[in-house]
Amino acid sequence: MFPRRLVGAAAAAAAAVAAAGAVPRGGGLLALLANQCRFVTGLRVRRAQQIAQLYGRLYSESARLVLLGRLWRRLRGRAGHVSAVMAAVAGFVWDEERIKEEELQRSIDEMKRLEEMSAVFQSPGVERHPPEPKSQTEGNEDSGGKKAAPWEMVMDKKHFKLWRRPIAGSHHYQYRVFGTYTDVTPRQFFNVQLDTEYRKKWDALVIKLEVIERDVISGSEVLHWVTHFPYPMYSRDYVYVRRYSVDQDNNVMVLVSRAVEHPSVPESPEFVRVKSYESQMVIRPHKSFDENGFDYLLTYSDNPQTVFPRYCVSWMVSSGMPDFLEKLHTATLKAKNMEIKVKDYISSKPVEMGSEAKATTPSSERKNESSCGPARIEYA
Repeated sequence: MFPRRLVGAAAAAAAAVAAAGAVPRGGGLLALLANQCRFVTGLRVRRAQQIAQLYGRLYSESARLVLLGRLWRRLRGRAGHVSAVMAAVAGFVWDEERIKEEELQRSIDEMKRLEEMSAVFQSPGVERHPPEPKSQTEGNEDSGGKKAAPWEMVMDKKHFKLWRRPIAGSHHYQYRVFGTYTDVTPRQFFNVQLDTEYRKKWDALVIKLEVIERDVISGSEVLHWVTHFPYPMYSRDYVYVRRYSVDQDNNVMVLVSRAVEHPSVPESPEFVRVKSYESQMVIRPHKSFDENGFDYLLTYSDNPQTVFPRYCVSWMVSSGMPDFLEKLHTATLKAKNMEIKVKDYISSKPVEMGSEAKATTPSSERKNESSCGPARIEYA
């Protein structure tokens, strides 16, 4: 159906032309309707250009980017080309998407809370254990500070424990893993997780993994990760921002990641885009960063957008997470034995940007001293 206003306008124009005795050959109504559509479209394009020029005079470039970014986020939930066009125009707004210091601190506080809840947790060496499941019903809050459901024990092994809890308003779970390793150093374990090139070698599920943009203010990075899913499911891809921090005074390391949208990585029909994803890893050395032995706490959730029942997805995650952590541990052992070199992300040397990613322009905002920006390649 044509818009009523256009049909009316075209009919009026047709009547005027007919009255003048100049109706075009081959059906004048459709031709006039097409001319009217082109006329209205031209008016709207010129109006958009005038609005853009007006905003260009009223706002600075950074203010325009912020306004466009907010408009993009309002439209991105709608289907169609409007969202994609706005995303391309707005660019990626680091002021809104970079991982803040509070997000890092929340993860560290959660580790401290577990330590305080169990006296056994404080004992040295391999006998370290997190609190029992019933203790985890106390003081639970989600990332928004709201009261959350209690944790449910899923797996209990000597050096590995897994809990889950339902995410409010969804059919998915958030998972928490506590583990202990005594045969590798915290530095090695931390670097292996961050080294994208090494990940492609030890994780056979990786199809693509690359850094697409870096923020020199906070050290946050945007990555695109494509991974195989079990047959017959389509492969999934993730676009996420990550930031890490190493606090030597408090003897703790933290890595936080969460999903974002980035205009340079639009959704592809080849993969299913995972739009809900969060991961926090906290590492507490038993002694120092370069001596064997540490505890870690991994909190993880995502929505893989499958059609399988909730219990099937829960089973896949619960069984797949121990397998992934074992691969990560094995890869760390190989790095320790010098079978492969791994980048040292704890180095504080200044960054030298190459073709792998682009950095944003530094501002007057002071870097947090406990956070590490992207480092020049060293090896551990």
